[in-house]
Amino acid sequence: MSDHSTDPATETFVAHRNLLFTVAYEMLGSAADAEDVLQETWLRWVKVDLDQVRDQRAYLVRITTRQSLNRLRSMSRRKEAYVGPWLPEPLLTAPDVAEDVELAESVSMALMLVLETLSPTERAVFVLREAFDVSYEEIAAAVDKSPAAVRQIAHRARRHVEARRPREVVSASETRAALEAFRRVLETGDPQGLLDVLAPEVVLMGDGGGIKQAALRPITGADKVARFMIGGLGKNERPITVTPTVVNGSPALLVRLDGEIDGVMAIRLENARITGLYYVRNPEKLSRLESETPLTLR
Repeated sequence: MSDHSTDPATETFVAHRNLLFTVAYEMLGSAADAEDVLQETWLRWVKVDLDQVRDQRAYLVRITTRQSLNRLRSMSRRKEAYVGPWLPEPLLTAPDVAEDVELAESVSMALMLVLETLSPTERAVFVLREAFDVSYEEIAAAVDKSPAAVRQIAHRARRHVEARRPREVVSASETRAALEAFRRVLETGDPQGLLDVLAPEVVLMGDGGGIKQAALRPITGADKVARFMIGGLGKNERPITVTPTVVNGSPALLVRLDGEIDGVMAIRLENARITGLYYVRNPEKLSRLESETPLTLR
């Protein structure tokens, strides 16, 4: 896209770009696909007669939603053929994302995984209504449903998500403390220390995408997860460093082998114990960990 600072269409698109990216990313869980959606949105936006558009922000969100829905339906076929569990693409995010509790929760790995269990239309309605507070009328125009149908879909999606999302809001400081304890026991290889930070029902999901080694199915239970983690790291002969970072608005751990990024680990925390471990190793999903991705709900 060329830079025409005096072009109203370009100025409007650039002004709302971070919002549109966030909408697409929350719907798709993939930064690469979100970027493609933004390109498609731009190509349609430049053909619009701006004099006929009453609310340009709403119109752009509508285009982005429709393109995301198209992409989401095609992605479902890719995910069916995916090797092992599919996790959202992690994003290195700025401190202000972590400070915005609503935004941080909406892009958290735990919630993004819950959104994966919704149908494409349910996901679009939930994201637009709950995260971005878009009116039912605007959502209806974006998903080609009546406002009454959208209200029903929103209610159904909200009930589905509430039954599966973490039961408590956990502060960033609590998450950092749990991750620091987790990092220490990983470095020492202390099985008992690991069991102390893991909840009995903890679930580990690893995403290698068939490129990097990862568990092909979720591993459930503290004993099994501890054995898998310590066994896997213990077998590695290359120097391992584990450093704190902020991914998707929440504290996380960046794992490096010989100084190169091997993966990123996010957690779900309840009652000060880790109930979910999400380890993304697929190199195709690690390109957004070197520089911060700006996100916004507004």
